[in-house]
Amino acid sequence: MNTITTIALLVTLMSISVNSTSPEDPIQCNGAIQNTNCTITNSYGAFPDRSTCRAAEAVYPTSEAELVAAVASAAAAKRKIKVATRYSHSIPKLVCPDGEDGLLISTKYLNRTLNVDASAMTITVESGVTLRQLISEAARANMALPYAPYWWGLTVGGMMGTGAHGSSLWGLGSQVHDRVTRLTIVAPAQPHVRVLESGDADLDAAKVSLGVLGVISQVTLKLEPPFKRSVTYITRNDSDLGEDAVTLGRKHEFADFTWFPSQKRVIYRLDDRTSSNSSGNGLNNFPGFRFCIESEETQESLGDANGKCINGRITASFLRSTGFGLTNDGIIFKGYPVIGYQNRIQASGACLDSPDDARLTACPWDSRVKGLFYHQTTFSIALSRVKGFILDVQKLVSLFPDSLCGLDLYNGILMRYVTASTAYLGKQEDSLDFDITYYRSKDPLQPRLFEDVLEEIEQMAVFKYGALPHWGKNRNVAFLGATAKYRNGARFVKVKQRYDPKGLFSSGWSDQMLGLADGLSVVREGCALEGLCICSHDTHCAPNKGYLCVPGKIYDKARVCAKVTTGNLY
Repeated sequence: MNTITTIALLVTLMSISVNSTSPEDPIQCNGAIQNTNCTITNSYGAFPDRSTCRAAEAVYPTSEAELVAAVASAAAAKRKIKVATRYSHSIPKLVCPDGEDGLLISTKYLNRTLNVDASAMTITVESGVTLRQLISEAARANMALPYAPYWWGLTVGGMMGTGAHGSSLWGLGSQVHDRVTRLTIVAPAQPHVRVLESGDADLDAAKVSLGVLGVISQVTLKLEPPFKRSVTYITRNDSDLGEDAVTLGRKHEFADFTWFPSQKRVIYRLDDRTSSNSSGNGLNNFPGFRFCIESEETQESLGDANGKCINGRITASFLRSTGFGLTNDGIIFKGYPVIGYQNRIQASGACLDSPDDARLTACPWDSRVKGLFYHQTTFSIALSRVKGFILDVQKLVSLFPDSLCGLDLYNGILMRYVTASTAYLGKQEDSLDFDITYYRSKDPLQPRLFEDVLEEIEQMAVFKYGALPHWGKNRNVAFLGATAKYRNGARFVKVKQRYDPKGLFSSGWSDQMLGLADGLSVVREGCALEGLCICSHDTHCAPNKGYLCVPGKIYDKARVCAKVTTGNLY
């Protein structure tokens, strides 16, 4: 694909991204009786181990009373239960009940705003309310949610389940759960309904719950008066990134970075509150990952790393020239700074709610079309250690200059600030979160280009730098030994045992994540290619394709799948 064609494709996709095909329900049932014999998946159409998750039945409560009845009935029958959200954005198998006889409880219709208290600056919503709804409801009440993830499609309950966040070291920090003042959860143990408020120790367990305590029913969040933001993106060489990563978050309230390591470039987001009298009605309509998947698959099959580098530079250049989806007036990007109200700047996700258009404008990862298929490795590293990690990644790039060009197609490495949290499974100290998205083959036994480099980065982060995983993303490797890194991990488990003593909301997978069961590392042919294991034998790679299990290049404790020819890493 030439440069003109690629840019034309990007322009076309971006121009129609405001009207797109709504994702289907992640729960699909085909039993003779309605909502029976069901499967559930995530929004990407595949879990890390590519398994199919099944359940005997799904229910869609429309009120807390119906929710309580569903949980009580399942608890009496000692039936496994899992909670599903409208869009099911979590990558790991948090929504999968064990076996095939379980119950899925969807929060799709628990989507109402229950109370707005302007004097207390709080809003109370049901857990199925999406981030987009929450932001809009707050704005209508002349309030603002100051920090949040960048994607509209998450639900309030889903954000509580996984610790979802935006980017800030200011105020209460960027994690939505740290703004929770009251939370209602429905659990198997009596009393089924528990109301937790600020000062209640159990709230620190429920704020990041992984869905294993019960079903969150209602959440009250502390908001702020409305305000405007002024956003400027600046492109720099990445030579000072290690130093700047430690300090930028203290200088700019909503700062983040987008790093293109193979280009040796980084985009600094200089983003702060500004006077509400400042002129501007800016809007965020970030287009997401928009490129030709067939082109990347061809490059992978041909070993065309240079082609990926060319397309990656084109993609990055286009995003820069179009203001990363920002517009100054809701229509056109005219230049920086882009100034607008918080509710128009803080998040986007227009592909979620458009009319039927033959899926021409479906979200790019929609599994119903031949969309993107990728891994996400997302972790946070303490600010006190983040410079060393960045320098190590730069060393790898100096050895293999084209190795991370593939990341450029997925908008580089997004780096966001997160603060220490009181949540038992929240961040332990002020950190920088690295969100790395990259190609995944439809064939689980097919290695990626530069398979070894990304594996080494993943293991280096997790083991050398003690990174904490994002609970809603990642491959299995990122969760190895994770709960031992949380000071209050044991307290969380004790709360889980009180709320759900029979483990009805738990599964083999969630027990493995929490270190309560073995099996997190799935050892089988090619397992290291999918991040299901760390290779300890060549068969965990793809020896028939020349990929063997070898030590890392700069982190020799890593074990990675590398293409070996005449004894040298390819």
